[in-house]
Amino acid sequence: MKRQEVLLTIEKALGEILERPVDGLTEETALFDELRLDSSSVLGLLMTVEEATGISVDPEELDIDHLRTVRSFADYVEGALREGEGGERS
Repeated sequence: MKRQEVLLTIEKALGEILERPVDGLTEETALFDELRLDSSSVLGLLMTVEEATGISVDPEELDIDHLRTVRSFADYVEGALREGEGGERS
């Protein structure tokens, strides 16, 4: 899955979870501060992205830093995808 596909998957998932369009989303968009995510919306985001990409999020490995911005979450998703293909997570 290419970076742009990961970003589109995250954007679509955010729109579903927040029940509103998230137009103007950039990699610098702060998930908590700008989009106002809370713990239940983060859980929904994780489950939606897991389902869309086939990754499995390990709560032991997930850190708040992975969820600060769209970029940091996309990096986490890409790492999980690489790991699923037999690569190493960075």
